[in-house]
Amino acid sequence: MTSLLNVLKKATPVLMLATAVSYGSFAAAATVEEIKDKGFISVATEDNYRPFEFIEDGKSTGYDNELKALVEKEAGISLKQEIMPWAGILPGVQSGKFDMALSAVMVTDQRRKAFDYTTPTAASQTFYATKAGSDIETGKDLIGKVVGAETGSAFLLELKAYDKKLKAEFGEGVAEIVEYHGYPEAYQDLALGRLDAVVNTDITLRTLMEERPGVFELGTAIGAPGYKAWAVKKGNDAVLKVVNDALLKVRESGEMYRLQEKWLGTRYENMPVDVN
Repeated sequence: MTSLLNVLKKATPVLMLATAVSYGSFAAAATVEEIKDKGFISVATEDNYRPFEFIEDGKSTGYDNELKALVEKEAGISLKQEIMPWAGILPGVQSGKFDMALSAVMVTDQRRKAFDYTTPTAASQTFYATKAGSDIETGKDLIGKVVGAETGSAFLLELKAYDKKLKAEFGEGVAEIVEYHGYPEAYQDLALGRLDAVVNTDITLRTLMEERPGVFELGTAIGAPGYKAWAVKKGNDAVLKVVNDALLKVRESGEMYRLQEKWLGTRYENMPVDVN
């Protein structure tokens, strides 16, 4: 870099432009052809977010992982995967460490500023869950309560927005918002009575009810209906095209809906094609 700057300082404007363009080409994003020649795309996937992606018997499984296998087959390339906690996934994509977040990323206006999305993989809405027998029956009943959510999640942002809504309408909001690095710990604290409620997507909370019947209860929605999708850094058009072309074929064939029914308990056949 130092030698390049020295050349540019001594160069004519025309030479400076030509050199800068040439140097910049080394940093340019890979093309579709280059991606296919390389044979893989690097992706990051969450390690404990049922039913979308989680580890069971030492293996990655869940809706997104089975969808990944179909996309690999359709695209003819590998989605080279690293399993990690949610907190590191989007920062890793934004920094360029990973090409894509192959995870149940909630589509939000704020995230659209930094990321582009594939065709949606599921519909989603933010709900709260309580311990069975709780006196919380409506969103208004969260006033004065301790509520948990995952750090860096869209659900945390929606909880904070809902808290502001409560304060604007009723003059008071939740007593405390507690952030967690993962939902299993939040659910444990809810079961132990350290939390009054936890917010998450309705899909995941329904899975929680099935896995631990009689322990938790599903509350009501506190957020607007939305969608989940895989995400790439904004402007990474080639990676988006390779993955999205394959994902759309999987969707058009009906295989996406088959996996939705298997893992999510329903089929989201009326989702839009594009959520960007």
